[in-house]
Amino acid sequence: MADVDTGGKGGGKKKGAKKASTKVDMTPMVDLAFLLVTFFMLTTTLSKPNTMSLNMPEKPKPNDPPPPKVDERVTTTIVLDKNNRIFYYKGVETPEVFTTDYSAEGFRKVAVEMVAKGKSLQKDAVFIIKPTAEASYKNVVDILDEMKITDAKVYAIQQLYPQDKEIIEKYKKEHNITD
Repeated sequence: MADVDTGGKGGGKKKGAKKASTKVDMTPMVDLAFLLVTFFMLTTTLSKPNTMSLNMPEKPKPNDPPPPKVDERVTTTIVLDKNNRIFYYKGVETPEVFTTDYSAEGFRKVAVEMVAKGKSLQKDAVFIIKPTAEASYKNVVDILDEMKITDAKVYAIQQLYPQDKEIIEKYKKEHNITD
């Protein structure tokens, strides 16, 4: 605890009034401070990282049946390009290419329309996401967020095939899109 030193050695002649010197022991205060720091560190909730679950399919075995055919009317292929640009086309056989961005009036509107069309046909809309080599990681995360926001049930990330590149390059030439 606190010690009080009166300062006298005793046995001598007094030369004036005794001056009391006070010495305070700081150990208990430091102990209390560390106890409080420890308490608050252990009782606070640290922020947990937000992650999105992503289920990846297993590799097909040689004796597995082929995957079922998907209805072209509810299939949309999304090509993520540089400069935050999205190219998309509906169907597979005769694709008509469109371009949009990541805004709420951009791709989200398209995705909501496709999900609604799928529901009207009593099918799930299918989105095939194909990022180009120039697309950023942020673009892929943004498009996955859009899938979650629009309640898209079926979507997949695939590599960009040469025929997809040809379709996009043809569209860029027709519409004078330069990078």
